[in-house]
Amino acid sequence: MNRLINIGFGNIVNTNKIISIISPEAAPVKRMVQNAKDSGMAIDATCGRRTRSVIVTESGHLVLSALLPETIASRANGIDTASTTKGEEE
Repeated sequence: MNRLINIGFGNIVNTNKIISIISPEAAPVKRMVQNAKDSGMAIDATCGRRTRSVIVTESGHLVLSALLPETIASRANGIDTASTTKGEEE
């Protein structure tokens, strides 16, 4: 069964397609994001906010989110945190 999680600002991702959720701080991740943007494989779901996590999918797409990786991971594991988190104002 497909499980969908909110990654912030009304954006939803299928948890079955997620390979990893990583922090965008490291230089290799920044290069991955830039390469994905150049090739059209980046999906920006930050709504203009700072990117706090990068979700890598099976298809090779990178989804940029304004939520922390820990928040997304807890939602993916079924531990639902508050629907509105710090940094997300809907």
